[in-house]
Amino acid sequence: MEGRFLQEWIVEADIRKLQSAMESGAITAEELVQAYLERIRRYDAKVNAVLEINPDAIAIARELDQERAVKGRRGLLHGIPILLKDNIDTHDHMHTSAGSIALSGSIAKKDSFVASKLRQAGAVLLGKTNMTEWANYMSSTMLTGYSSRGGQVVNPYGTSEMFVGGSSSGSGAAVAANFCAAAIGTETSGSIISPASQNFAVGIKPTIGLISRSGIIPIAHSQDTAGPIARTVSDAAILLGALTGADEDDEVTLAGSLHALTDYTPYLDAEYLPHARIGIPRYYYRDLDEERLAILEEAIALLKSKGVTIIDPVSLPCEQTEWDWNVLRYEFKHDLNRYLANVADTVPVHSLKEVIAFNEQHAESALKYGQDILIASEQTSGTLTEEAYLASKQKNRDMAATNGIDYTLDAHQLDALLFLGFEWGSDLAARAGYPSLTVPAGYAKRGTWTKEYATKGPQGITLVGRAFSEPTLIKIAYGYEQATHHRFPPKLDGAER
Repeated sequence: MEGRFLQEWIVEADIRKLQSAMESGAITAEELVQAYLERIRRYDAKVNAVLEINPDAIAIARELDQERAVKGRRGLLHGIPILLKDNIDTHDHMHTSAGSIALSGSIAKKDSFVASKLRQAGAVLLGKTNMTEWANYMSSTMLTGYSSRGGQVVNPYGTSEMFVGGSSSGSGAAVAANFCAAAIGTETSGSIISPASQNFAVGIKPTIGLISRSGIIPIAHSQDTAGPIARTVSDAAILLGALTGADEDDEVTLAGSLHALTDYTPYLDAEYLPHARIGIPRYYYRDLDEERLAILEEAIALLKSKGVTIIDPVSLPCEQTEWDWNVLRYEFKHDLNRYLANVADTVPVHSLKEVIAFNEQHAESALKYGQDILIASEQTSGTLTEEAYLASKQKNRDMAATNGIDYTLDAHQLDALLFLGFEWGSDLAARAGYPSLTVPAGYAKRGTWTKEYATKGPQGITLVGRAFSEPTLIKIAYGYEQATHHRFPPKLDGAER
């Protein structure tokens, strides 16, 4: 394939299509990488999703082409270009900064577990994506998708006044704009589900313990996880299987590996829907505007027409719970200090206290939106012994998990609960440490926009399940996707839809 035809061919191409073309000799991994780089060059000025390109990407692709010719492919990700969020360590010529200019010169001493697994699978690490600085744990007034190092990510479906989702904003926007085959995001609460939903993509936030967090700039170990963002459920499932495994540097994965799979593609089962039972938690729909509620009702009706048993409504005992953010506030200082203590001596900051001081010294470029959240976390002891922290952690476990998701799933023998996008459901799943999966469901043509969310543009439905229920969520999401095909690419050459 050559030139313009290849540029058009990669738009919406899934991993199996790309892999098949490389296997047949129609294209090479090197040509594929060059095609995505050209697309980034042509369009990313409008989106600002890609923070930096891996200068070794073409050479890596060339080596993988040679390996394919001699030994055959490693698997479905052999030669596939993947973008990583800028808080995921890569031991190469790329930087890892969490969007902060304080870390703009930081090159990791070794690969994160996630980057290592991708390399083992034969993926080409194409570059790093822009993100909300410090994973949106810096300032209460910061716009989602903004970082001092990278600037503002823009939703490729519209304008700066269409929510791009956070904090894996660049990963979601890059996938939507076809700047890569798929991307990796991270989530503490909504940061995979939100940008995937708002960019008409599929996002999987895995159960805590399924994917290692070692080598990822943290917020809170009780809730942090990496996960895939892709254009199809199939691609997200392929990527998920490549990321799992036990890691001695992240103890929670030692237990999680007992439930982990290396291949989730057998669960791409479009015939599963008649066996599924889904609960409708109406309490959490109460703030939805008319158009987004209509998208959700259409999804419910479609699932019912495909044979899904819909229990409507269901109630969660935790509905009236007043939540706090103490787990994040206390764990952030503790976890970030551990990470920063191991960065290179050439990096100017090695603790949260030093980050705050650096920002104050470079306020003009570093503090466009302030740093009140960083300051609040620094005021904690960092020992994780405070009563407020321990009580909040226990409350999340008791109310979001045991007396929330688990209780309701058990009471009605449900496979999953259904929410719209990242509204409520993703936060409950995050507090519980449970999986969630979002898949495109419709496009709201009217709506409002605020710093925190928008009611206009792409919308996804989100499935929330019990711990390690990723296979079941994939089956339901795949069946829904195959019955609807709501996703369409943004018109980067033309006007907003």
